[in-house]
Amino acid sequence: MWIAAAVGSALFAGLTAILAKCGIKRTGSDVATALRTVVVAVFSWVMVLIVGSGNTIAELSPRSLLFLALSGLATGASWLCYFKALSLGDVNRVVPIDKSSIILTVLLAIICFGETERLAVKLTCTAVLAAGIFLMVEKKSGEEKSARSGWLVYAVLSALFAALTSILAKVGISGVESNLATALRTVVVLIMAWSMVFIKGEGAGLKSIDKRELLFIALSGLATGCSWLCYYYAIQNGIVSIVVPIDKLSIVVTVLFSYIVFKEKLSRKSLLGLCMMVAAAVGMAVFC
Repeated sequence: MWIAAAVGSALFAGLTAILAKCGIKRTGSDVATALRTVVVAVFSWVMVLIVGSGNTIAELSPRSLLFLALSGLATGASWLCYFKALSLGDVNRVVPIDKSSIILTVLLAIICFGETERLAVKLTCTAVLAAGIFLMVEKKSGEEKSARSGWLVYAVLSALFAALTSILAKVGISGVESNLATALRTVVVLIMAWSMVFIKGEGAGLKSIDKRELLFIALSGLATGCSWLCYYYAIQNGIVSIVVPIDKLSIVVTVLFSYIVFKEKLSRKSLLGLCMMVAAAVGMAVFC
């Protein structure tokens, strides 16, 4: 079941990037992040009510609460950087960098959780993933490069925080019902996201948000909520260094829809990089 949940996480995560890109054409990335977090929070707590795990909050240990909160902070930072990168750069350039978090996550899982079974296969697949990511990130020259070079910094920061998210969540989710854990950490993300909106003085822009973009932001939030519920169920019940590579296959869904929706085509080099990333992720899931 945790393998199936990881696959579901990948499908919904792939849709998230496309829907979010549609919702931040004119809407500020911080405002969009805050709005979609509201949707995720509502969705998460509805799932808690459905499964009836809300009454176990009082039983959670301070350690679990601490690591869930830290995971939420890392997620909030990752989101803010990720959607800022999406607002500045092409989906097909931002997403591969964001997915590079898998490299750090696998290495941290090996060190922190002792997931050393078939270590040679894991390290080989991780190296292939890194090479694939390098091939997918194409350089552009001229005016566009100078005007939008900031996307790379935000994409790298997004990847770093995303890697920390998985490790912290694995510690915090131990002994906690996965839907409840998702809902609790979403509260932290919600507070962080809205704090950033008001700190930057972007709250006034809420009244002028385009209704079409608001719809896509909401749909992005729903996709994220579904992805999270699947992902943290898989993290809780499975092996982190296997769940994460499967989850990162969401890049295939993202690339496919970015071609259909935004007409963002891949070069032969990028396509080779994508194939390497998929092969490495599948190889890690099958042989590890």
